[in-house]
Amino acid sequence: METQGLVSMTDEAQLCWMALGDTTRQPAVVLLHGGPGLPDYLGDVAPMVADLAPVYRYEQRGTGQSPWRGPHSFARHVDDLAELLDAWEVPKAVLIGHSYGTDLASRFCLRHSDRVAAMLLMCGPFVGDWRTGYRAERGRRMSAAQQERLRELEELPHRREEQEVELLTLAWLTDHADPERGWQRAAQGARRRRPVNWAMNGELGKEGRADPLDEHLAELRACLPARAELLGGADDPRPVSALESLAHLPRRHLPAPVGSAGPSSRGPGMRSWTLAVRDRHTDPRGGRPHEGQPLEESVLFLAAEAAPADRLLDIAGSGSVLDDPPGLGQLDLVVTAGPYCS
Repeated sequence: METQGLVSMTDEAQLCWMALGDTTRQPAVVLLHGGPGLPDYLGDVAPMVADLAPVYRYEQRGTGQSPWRGPHSFARHVDDLAELLDAWEVPKAVLIGHSYGTDLASRFCLRHSDRVAAMLLMCGPFVGDWRTGYRAERGRRMSAAQQERLRELEELPHRREEQEVELLTLAWLTDHADPERGWQRAAQGARRRRPVNWAMNGELGKEGRADPLDEHLAELRACLPARAELLGGADDPRPVSALESLAHLPRRHLPAPVGSAGPSSRGPGMRSWTLAVRDRHTDPRGGRPHEGQPLEESVLFLAAEAAPADRLLDIAGSGSVLDDPPGLGQLDLVVTAGPYCS
């Protein structure tokens, strides 16, 4: 049974949170959604690990049910997470971040490494000049007409509801390798992940460019928990190479997951690895498609580090368990590339 509530921050902002599982167990898992500026979208993920550990998630200030009209900063968002952990009476947590959530988890670790039991960073943090390759791949996946329409919508000073949905659909379309299904899933996400807090997105984007995580990689490597892992999609338009800066050693190829389009990668330096995965509707055992129930974008793989032994769960509904991730060879996973507001 899921519980939820509101926590008042020291600056009087109120954050909406949800918890699933036995909250008396330690350590807890905290899911950090992406954006920045999107409401939480990880509700379908929490049940996949709630039998192993309590799972907390929350809507970052200014999104969803956490209203906030003041300024945004990385420092304040880090403080929010620390204050939430205090309110939940969670001294140390397993942080699982997706997209912007990986940046938040990383910056939290820089300031509060003693409160991080383990980290799984999904689809980020991308460092270095990753945007050049991303823009090139994004352009390749869009038609000239789609690119022109996206520019038109971005330049509008005010957008109607249907224009906002169209803009987000076009912006997120290229996060899916399959154009036809990608449009359907991007459109679904554009209707569900609303409203977007563009002011928050702009403020944190500006701060990220002024103080990039790239400048703190050595410090971050030094304070990462013993169990810190990276997960990236083989068909993500953002280059996998942009994830490798966190690893001490070059990646090496592992056998491709069953049914995947390419090899997976692993940087053994920080016990990090990147799994090659692809977008499909079937479950990992080749079962029937999830008709009318597209798999939740990108966040379809979790590490439950709170378990006595490492266990990796897929989220396709099969509940499969894989032991000892450092020694994994072939994995049968289902993931899709998810939205990322840059």
